[in-house]
Amino acid sequence: MTLDLDRPARLKPEISGARSLTSGALPPCPVIRTPRLILRPHALSDAAAITASLCDFGVARMLMRVPQPYHLDDAREWLETQANAGTAWNAAITEKGDVHIGMVSIERLANGWHLGYWLNRQAWGRGIMSEAATALIETFFRQRPDCVLLSGVFADNTASLKVQAKLGFAITGISDVYVPARGGAVNRIETRLTRDGFVPAI
Repeated sequence: MTLDLDRPARLKPEISGARSLTSGALPPCPVIRTPRLILRPHALSDAAAITASLCDFGVARMLMRVPQPYHLDDAREWLETQANAGTAWNAAITEKGDVHIGMVSIERLANGWHLGYWLNRQAWGRGIMSEAATALIETFFRQRPDCVLLSGVFADNTASLKVQAKLGFAITGISDVYVPARGGAVNRIETRLTRDGFVPAI
């Protein structure tokens, strides 16, 4: 079934640096401007902001691959390894003044393309993730309209489920996944999105 909530009006994001995704590897992450945000490639200078966000258990507990406690060296290692991977767009979500407040990504894993995201606690409740995810998904589908995006939401993460509902994700099942930050298994609602089912939230 498709999650069904109200659909906001659409505003087209401005995109620079995106190239055709016809090959297996992704080109560099594009810079995308939305009404309130700039999505851009990460830089090593983002390490402190990432650490400040992900050492918050309220953020980390909703993510599958983030350990607790989270240290500055963890952020630096991630930034160094992802820079040249060619298998993901890991876009920094920034506000005015280039303030790093989160990340939205599209990553190729073994079973397909996956959408992931997180947001600093101070930015919650403002519709920012819907805006950021819309911009990155629209850029991706513009280049690869036949691809399917997979994602998932922990069963107790109602805010994330609402984001995916706005975007048109359909529920495909439930799985149990191990979450390092919680030290145990959590129920995860699996979802998928096609270009035809995509509903921009800006």
